[in-house]
Amino acid sequence: MNVVNWKLIIAKMTPDELKTRCKQFSLRVMRLVRSLPEDRVSRTIANQLVRSGTSVAANYRAACLAKSPADFASIKTVRQNNR
Repeated sequence: MNVVNWKLIIAKMTPDELKTRCKQFSLRVMRLVRSLPEDRVSRTIANQLVRSGTSVAANYRAACLAKSPADFASIKTVRQNNR
């Protein structure tokens, strides 16, 4: 499916549907990470996968809680600086 079709699908989703999809994606990432072999290289890849795979839901939640686009930008800046 090309990018244009995904944009149309997302545009038609309700906020609850998108929230559910974000959560499902995070859970699938966690399942993938658990299936990786237990070695040093896999651990490094797993850590990055967990951070990036779960950030989708975290960013969506932050966007939903923000009162304005400026508030969202402020929240993202604070979170990035606290890493």
